[in-house]
Amino acid sequence: MTPKPKSLVTPRTDPRAYLYLVLTTLMWGANTVAGQIAIGQVSPMALTALRWLFVCVILAVVARKDLVADWPALKPKLPSLLLMGVLGFTGFNALFYLAAHFTSAVNVAIIQGAIPVFVFLGAYVAFGTRIGFGQMGGIALAMAGVLFVTVKGDFSIIQTLGFNFGDLLMLIAVILYGGYTVALRNRPKTTDLGFFTIMAMAAFATSLPLVAIEAATGRFQPPTITGWIVTLWIAVFPSLLSQLFFLRGVAMIGPGRAGIFVNLVPIFGAAMAVGILGEPFGWYDSVGLVLVIGGIALAQRR
Repeated sequence: MTPKPKSLVTPRTDPRAYLYLVLTTLMWGANTVAGQIAIGQVSPMALTALRWLFVCVILAVVARKDLVADWPALKPKLPSLLLMGVLGFTGFNALFYLAAHFTSAVNVAIIQGAIPVFVFLGAYVAFGTRIGFGQMGGIALAMAGVLFVTVKGDFSIIQTLGFNFGDLLMLIAVILYGGYTVALRNRPKTTDLGFFTIMAMAAFATSLPLVAIEAATGRFQPPTITGWIVTLWIAVFPSLLSQLFFLRGVAMIGPGRAGIFVNLVPIFGAAMAVGILGEPFGWYDSVGLVLVIGGIALAQRR
């Protein structure tokens, strides 16, 4: 019997898929806390650029052979890879750290849990993936949860358009990352390290104009000692290890099924925000968290 290709092994036969994706979401949840700690220690665009600079330096040491071997497959795809890097890495992270200045880590974590919704919708738009009634109901439920957190349970805000600016930034960020996750379906057939190295280089290059704008507007702040520690931690864990784990998980079980693990981000992130930062957990956060997780669970089940 011909062995099943490694990329097609399901988590039922290879439990590593579960491990990779749980560790990914744990680090993403911790990143919401790191984003709050970084406030006043390093400006958002400087943090975005430095995290990818550190990642590129690390990859220059550990991924050179993979990049050379994968270059023939990567070179024709450079324009699309640049776009993926802008969506999933530069755009998402810049908005993520900027949102932390205007909203709580709890809100950031819960809204980030809506990424699977946009993966479902993006797969439908890009590939015509069918969405059943159960999935539509789950998507609607999850979006209701995000909206509930955004308006803090006060729907009169919708009439006055008085949304929290940070929540809106975070919502745009998760839309971008949903697009990136869908695009992984057509990633080049290369090693994870070779592919990720190009993405990290694209993220660093496209973050530099944002730093220039930040400096020109007088908002640039170089890292303090705490800022350097936070930046280095973000580079190693949420930037490097988590993205490699996520790529491996997506390769093993597909973007739709892997995306469902993002449901763990609001759980991990909210718990750490309350436990480490001492942030309050409002009743609207509880309702929104239940709606988001329940909606995505329904969409995946159906």
